[in-house]
Amino acid sequence: MMEAELIVSFIVLGTIVGFLAGLLGIGGGLVMVPVLTSLFVWQGLPSESVVHLALGTSMASIVVTSISSMRAHHKKAGVLWDVVKLISPGILVGAFLATFLASVLSSVFLAIFFACFLVFASTQMFLNKKPKPSRMLPGAGGLFAAGGIIGSISALVSIGGGTITVPYLSWHNVDVKKAIGTSAAIGLPISVAGTIGYMVNGLSAGLDIPYVFGFVYLPGVVLISVMSFMMAPVGAHAAHKLPVPILKKVFAVLLLGLALKMISSVI
Repeated sequence: MMEAELIVSFIVLGTIVGFLAGLLGIGGGLVMVPVLTSLFVWQGLPSESVVHLALGTSMASIVVTSISSMRAHHKKAGVLWDVVKLISPGILVGAFLATFLASVLSSVFLAIFFACFLVFASTQMFLNKKPKPSRMLPGAGGLFAAGGIIGSISALVSIGGGTITVPYLSWHNVDVKKAIGTSAAIGLPISVAGTIGYMVNGLSAGLDIPYVFGFVYLPGVVLISVMSFMMAPVGAHAAHKLPVPILKKVFAVLLLGLALKMISSVI
C-alpha cells in the first residue's frame, strides 16, 4: 500500500472511530483492530506481527479518546471516583501483564480470540441485554481482582473496557449512567498500561519497521487520535438526532463482519 493511501486510511479510520464513539458510546478498539490488521497485511508487514501491531496501535490510540471521554463524564458528575481509585491498581497490573501473554501468542490465535470477543460484544449490543442488579460492589480486594480481569481481557483485545465494565458495575447496583461514566474513567489506566506493555514487549521482538516503536505504529496513532478526538463531539451531537437503538443493531451486525475479516486476514 502506498504511503499516501495509508495516511488517508488512518484519517478515515480515526474519523469513523471518533464518530462511533460519540454516537454509540463505544470504544474504538472493536473497529480499529480488524481494520488495522488488514492495513498492516496490505502494507506487507510480517504476518506473525500484524495482529500484535494492530493491538498495540489501537491501544495507544485509545489514550487520547479516553481522556476526552473521562473529562466529559466528570463534568456531568458521572464518575464514581472512589470506585476508580480502588479498581485501577488491578486494571494497571492486569492490562500490563496481559501484553506479555499477547507477545508470545501467535497472530492467528490472537485473531481468533479477538473474533470470539467481537461475537460476544455484537450479541450483547444486538440484544441490548442488561444484567439485573443483584448485589453490592465488593471491597478493595474484590475490586482489585475485578480490575485485574477487566484489564487483562481489555489489553488482549485492545479496548477501553466499557464492554465489560458497564455490565459489571450495573450488575452491582450502579446506576447505568454512572456505570458508563466510571467505565470511561477506567479506560485511561487500561489504555496507558496496555500501551506501555505493548511498547515494552514489542521492543524485545526486535521489529525493524519504520515508525514502529515496540508494537505501536506511531503515524497511525497520531492520525487516528487527532481525527477521533475531533469527531467524537460530532457523533455525540448526532446521537440526539439519529435512531441510536437501530444503529446499534446495524453496528452489531457489522462487528460480525469485522470478526470474519479479522480471521481471513491472518489465515
